[in-house]
Amino acid sequence: MERILIIDDDAALCELLKEYLSPEGFSVEVAHDGPAGAERACRGSYDLIVLDVMLPGCTGFESLREIRRATATPVIMLTARGGEVDRIVGLEMGADDYLPKPFNPRELIARARAVLRRTKGEHAGAVLAAPARKLKVGDVEMDPLARGVSCSGEKVELTAVEFDLLELLLRNAGRIVSREYLIKAVLGRSLSPYDRSIDVHISKLRKKLGHQVAGTERIKTIRSTGYLYALTPPSDPCSN
Repeated sequence: MERILIIDDDAALCELLKEYLSPEGFSVEVAHDGPAGAERACRGSYDLIVLDVMLPGCTGFESLREIRRATATPVIMLTARGGEVDRIVGLEMGADDYLPKPFNPRELIARARAVLRRTKGEHAGAVLAAPARKLKVGDVEMDPLARGVSCSGEKVELTAVEFDLLELLLRNAGRIVSREYLIKAVLGRSLSPYDRSIDVHISKLRKKLGHQVAGTERIKTIRSTGYLYALTPPSDPCSN
């Protein structure tokens, strides 16, 4: 059974989610404030963490910062509906996905399964399902089986979403990949208006890998279409 930790001060919501998640094969634990939730997340062995932004003791962002110092466990953040800034900040700090409140518990289950599929390597996209041999494009090398990435020989720590996004871009290096396809293949959902989650993850990849390589923009934004990972010789150094 996958272990899920829910960190939310709404006791009624937590009980409701346990009622929905338990029959689906999830083992659910709950914490009702930021410090206690972060502590349990850091010392426990969970497959997924569901973290509310508004928490007593410390905010969800502060809790996420503590969690990311200790573990790469996937995190879905719960945000207020319309709180676009909260969603962007959460993604920039290392959250894997977000869900605005109020929400249908079935949607949380679907998001949880999508995140867990990515973590366990059960990729939904046809490109991501390609043989798990090592990939090398320019200065970046990826081992899909070990889920490891290095840039100019230096290990790069990526979240589950960032890893899958980079894998898809590397397999399509030199070709445009649409935002719609990226969202469907990597996040497991359809494109919706004003959804900037993929853009934020792309921004994180640029920061971690370097914006340029051999004087070329590493991940190019193709206006109103998607993104293109630049093809460069394998000996190019990582530019930061």
